[in-house]
Parts: sequence; structure tokens; C-alpha cells
Amino acid sequence: MTDKKENIKVFLARTLADPVLIYAVIAMMSIMNHYRSTMMWIYGIAAYVFGWMIFRLFDYINKHHFIGFFAYVLLFSAFIAGTSAAIEKGSENYPITWGLWFLTPINAMQYNKWYTLSIFLLFLIFMLSVIYYFTRVRYRLFMNFLILIIPFSIYGKENEEMEIGFIIALCVGFFIVLANFRQMSDTKEAKAVDRPEMFRSAAVFTVLFALLSSFVPKPAIEADRTMIETMINADALTDRFLKMLDVFRDDSDGEQFRRNMGDIPLYYATSPQPLQLKTATFTSYNFDTDKWSYSKMDSYYRYRDEKPFSVYYDGGVAEAVLYAAEKDSGFAEKYGLSEYIGVEITAAPIQKLIITSVRNGGNSAPVPAGAVSLDSSTFEPTMGLTKTGIIFAHEDEFAQNERFEFSFVPRSFFTLGDNKSIADYLASIENYDEFLADAAEAIEYDFSDEAVRYYNILSENTDFYDDAAENLLDYGDSMEIYNLSQEITADFDSPYDKAKALEMYFIENDFTYDLSYRKERGENVEDFLFRTKRGVCYEYATAMTLLARAAGIPARYCEGFNMQTNYDVTDSKSYIVTANDAHGFPELYIKGYGWVCFEPTRTAEEIEKEKESITTLLSRSGLVILGISLIVLLFIFLLPVITHKLFLVIVRRKSSNEAVTAVIRRICKVYGIPRTSSVHEAEAAVYRRSAADISAAVILFERAEYGGCEMTEEEKTKAIDIYVTAYDALGEAVKAERRAKRNKKHKA
Repeated sequence: MTDKKENIKVFLARTLADPVLIYAVIAMMSIMNHYRSTMMWIYGIAAYVFGWMIFRLFDYINKHHFIGFFAYVLLFSAFIAGTSAAIEKGSENYPITWGLWFLTPINAMQYNKWYTLSIFLLFLIFMLSVIYYFTRVRYRLFMNFLILIIPFSIYGKENEEMEIGFIIALCVGFFIVLANFRQMSDTKEAKAVDRPEMFRSAAVFTVLFALLSSFVPKPAIEADRTMIETMINADALTDRFLKMLDVFRDDSDGEQFRRNMGDIPLYYATSPQPLQLKTATFTSYNFDTDKWSYSKMDSYYRYRDEKPFSVYYDGGVAEAVLYAAEKDSGFAEKYGLSEYIGVEITAAPIQKLIITSVRNGGNSAPVPAGAVSLDSSTFEPTMGLTKTGIIFAHEDEFAQNERFEFSFVPRSFFTLGDNKSIADYLASIENYDEFLADAAEAIEYDFSDEAVRYYNILSENTDFYDDAAENLLDYGDSMEIYNLSQEITADFDSPYDKAKALEMYFIENDFTYDLSYRKERGENVEDFLFRTKRGVCYEYATAMTLLARAAGIPARYCEGFNMQTNYDVTDSKSYIVTANDAHGFPELYIKGYGWVCFEPTRTAEEIEKEKESITTLLSRSGLVILGISLIVLLFIFLLPVITHKLFLVIVRRKSSNEAVTAVIRRICKVYGIPRTSSVHEAEAAVYRRSAADISAAVILFERAEYGGCEMTEEEKTKAIDIYVTAYDALGEAVKAERRAKRNKKHKA
């Protein structure tokens, strides 16, 4: 019974640590990481469990070829049936077929878990079959190399780089399989090495390979594709992307942000600072479809036939209110503004942005955040201006090389002078819409240019606030979102401070910007906030918009572009906006000021800094890897000495009889003598190899093991001394063998 249990333990230890199985699992994980990185470990565990069971079936097939053939056919058929079922399930309500999905870049499509499962099943049965066959049944080095490059080809078909960890793991696994299953036999020209030496050599090689892979710098090649990409017709862009340039889209699901659109130039701009460019706004969010759609607030517009014309300026409320307080003491006294009379708002200087379109298409102009007016444009026909500050071509599309010149106010209001404290006070006034209406009434009959401008600002904000409660504070009555919003903003009073806390929440709470993440059907903003925490700007902007609404701050979702890249390194005011700069962001209405754009998504600069920090971390971890690898190498070379010293410590603590027995077994292990050899055969083998005489230890072993004699301490010490002599003699013998080998090569 004990032998049976021992055999089971040996069987499990051998099969569970099977290098072929582990190599196959690594290959599967590298493949599935391409299709669904967040599920990579789950697929890896599944590959290990199913792989172990399938390998046991392969063992049976390898011994029973006739029956095994039919068993394999049944197994393969089962996998094909499972794959077909997964493909059929995945095709339900999915716009493209499996074949087209497989050929299309993964980052260009919505995630389909059933199609992905079908890929796992197909590759699992294929990789397990070929890896097992070309190692355990019919070893073929070339075929194993072809198997090795399969995962690389999966990444290569989409020009995607495989992670360095998988590259190292696959290559190390390949070398281990190569070393473990390479056919070794003696010939006239070569002598097969023993397994311990072979594995030591393989270990040294794989450690050195890992070090070189980690530390040898790879050449960085950057190709300037601007000329080629500029020549690409706009029709080459996807329909979803073209819709970004259409102001009156029905809805947006953010799919255009979950793909690499390429560095296709769209606009060139001259600006004193990087800005967010707005091309569309959306008010209504649908939790079931995870889509934004526009409402009357987004689509209401007025004609603009002549330029320049004013854009609905986002700010200016504080200036207008203080102007009204100065002109009407009754209004000032009613709302406690008397102490602010004469206090000046510190205004940021108005600046200019000139932006030129590279290609034609779309009817929405790129409006900078904080735009005050469109001063000029090469576009002559009638334009439209929506209530949300979007400018568009009314009955036409903007052409190539269309030029727009805007005046805008930088987003620095809350950082200047006493502006924030004044705005915070205005935000604290109850019945805010009534307060704004009273301010407008206070200057209604003042017809100076300044008064008219402030009156328009106050009137626009009053009209807006009447609609805000119904549309711009809707968060779907989600208690999860409400509770989180209250938790984040609990320590803040003013709307601006609450908004900044919401913005920072995503940066400080392990949310991950992941362009490759594919949402499962049915996922929405709640999944992003409370479960996956992975997404692109669409998820970040949607989440902050709804959290702001739950905190009582009117908010809307916007789409457009980020200006973030200088196309002329010598000119910090020159910017290029490409297809990859497409961006979604939230706009929040801050009482006491107006509309403010926020950025919960990590900006390109922050991502670059993170990359730099990751590089630094990798450099530091590289030193750790180097240290560990050197220790491993040192351990490999010193292993015989270490085990020798350790054996002496252990054997001296054993009883005399146990020590004598242990000495003989240790000598056999050190000399590589098979356990099936008799003790006298071992004695002869030791003498042939090193001329060491262990006959006295053999006699002691026979007396202790077979004669039942009790050994004394002196006999124990004698046996240990014989072991030490035999160990030292082996060392000298090995050195002599190496010298003889070198001399032979030298003479040859």
C-alpha cells in the first residue's frame, strides 16, 4: 500500500512538473494574452488543467496506437464541436463573421468572449497535439522551432509587440524542451554527456539568455510616415471615425477611441498652449447600451452668417455678477455682495488659436476649450452655433486647408488672485437660477457694450440652469454611483473642489488606461467604476460626468481632440492633431463661473512620464534580476561544494548505522552510479574512475545493512572520512580528465 502511494506521488510529481506541459501552457498564455490580456491567467490555468488530462490521454494513445487513433479522433471532434458552438454563440447579434473577426486587428473591434473562447479551444488542441508529438513521440528540432514562432506570428499579423516576459519564457521553455528531449547517443565522433551535466549547462544557458534578452538594448527605428498618411484619402478612415466630425451624430459608444487610428494628420495649429478641441456634446446616457445620445440642449443652434461672432463663452459669471452688484446696491445687499463691490476679478489674457484642416470631411469645426469668439475663417457659407458652443457648417462640409482663428481664455481662472473664493461664495447662494435672473435684471437697462455682454452671459446661464435639473443632473438613479460620488466629495463644499476631487479619483485609485481592453457585451459605466477599472477616455469621461451629476454638479459628455504634440521641435507653439488624438472628456458647470473642461483620463504627458517611471523601475528591477541571476549562476557552479558541505553537516548528526548507509548512497550519487548497482559494483566503479578505495566503507555498510550490527562512533567517523577521500579523489579525477581532453585537442 505504501509503495502504491509512493508511486502515485512520483507519478503526480513527474506529470505536474512536466516541462513539455509547462512549455505548452506558456505558449497558450502568450497567444491568449493577445486576444484578452485580462483573462490571460484564467486561460493559462485552464490550459494547464486540460493539458494535463489530455497529455495522459496522449500517453495512452502512444502505447495503444490502434485504439488510440479512435480516441484522438473523438477528442479532436469534441474540441471542434466546442469551437463551432462558441462561434455560433458569438455570432449572435455580432456584426461580423468569425473569419473576418480573426483577420481583423483585435484592437479595432468590440470584445467577443465566445469568439475568443473558440480561439482558445482551437489553439489548445493544436498546440498540445503538435508539442506532445514532436517531443515525446517523434522528436523534431525544426518542427519544435516552427511551433515556437506560432505565438510570435499571432502578434506579427497585427504588427504588435509581444511582451518581453513572454519572449523570455517561450525561448527558455524551448531550450529546456530541447535539452530534455534531444536524442543523445554515443558515436565515434561524439560522446553523450550525462544528464546532470546537461541540465547544468542548460540552466547556465537559459539564465544567460534571459539576461541578454532583458539588458541588451533593442534598436529603436522610427519611420516618418507623415507624407504617406497625408496622401491617404479620408475614405480610408472608418465610418465611426468620420462620425466624429459630424456635430449631429445620434449617439456615441466610444468605439473610435478603442483602436489605433494611426498618425493621420487632421489639423495643424498654432497656439500658446495645448488645448482640448470640442466637436460634439452629448447629454443623455443609456446604461443598457452604454451609449451617449444628444438631446435638444445639444442640437439647438442659431445661424451665424458673418464673422467674427461670439461663442457661448464658458466663463464670465463672476465678472457679470460683480458688475451687477456695483450698479445695483439693492441686488448687492440682497445677496450679501456689498463687501465685494470694487473687487476686481483677475482675468487671464485673451489669446489666439489658428487651426488649419489637413483634409476635408465632416461638418464640425474644432472649437478650443474656453473659446470666446471665432474671429475669422476661410469658410464662407453660413455656419451654425449650438447652445453648447459647437460650430458647424450648416449646409456643407469643411474643405481641405480650411482655416479657423479663435480667441480663447486659458483655463486659469481658479488659480488667479481671489477668483476662487469669490466663485465659491457665489456658488453657495441658494436658488442659484433666481440669483442669476436677479443679476441680469439689475443691468437690463444698461446699454453699454460691457453691460450688454454681461447681460447676455447672465441670461444664457439663467436659461441653461432652468434645463439643467432635468437633463444635466441625470445619473440614472444608480445608488452605486451616488454613494461613490458622495464618498469622494464628502470633505469638500464648493463645486470646483468637488470636481477636482472627482478628477483626481481616477488618477489615485488604480484605474488603467488600456487601449487593448475590449468590453464584454452589457458592460457599462458601473462595471468600469466598480469592477474592471480598465478602459479608454470614453469610460473615464462618462464616469466623471455621471459622478458629477450625482454630486449635484451639472455635467455633459464631450468629444473632440487633444492638442498635445508639437510638429516642429523648435517651435513650442506649433501643434499637429492626428486621428490618434481623438478624445472624450467631461464638461462640468461650476456655479460662480460657468462651464469647465476636466481631464480624468491620464494625459499623453502623464502616460509618457509613467513610461519613463516604468523604464526606471525596469532598470532597477533589471539590477535585481542581474543580482538574482548571478546568484543562480554562482549556485549552479558551487552546487557540488554546497551539497558536499551540507551532507557532512547532516550525516554527522545521524546515528552510526544511518551514517554508514548514507555515506555509500552519497558516494554512488556523486559518482553517478545507478541505484540498481550492487555495493561491490559501486566499489569497482569508484576505483575505476578515481582510484579511491572505499572497500572499508563497503564492509561497514554490509555489516550495518545486512548483518544487523550496531556501528560505533569510531566506525561512523571512519566511513565519513572515506567519503571525504572519495569526494576529493573524484575532483582530482575530473581535473585530470579535462587536462587530458585539452591535450588531445591540442595535439590534434
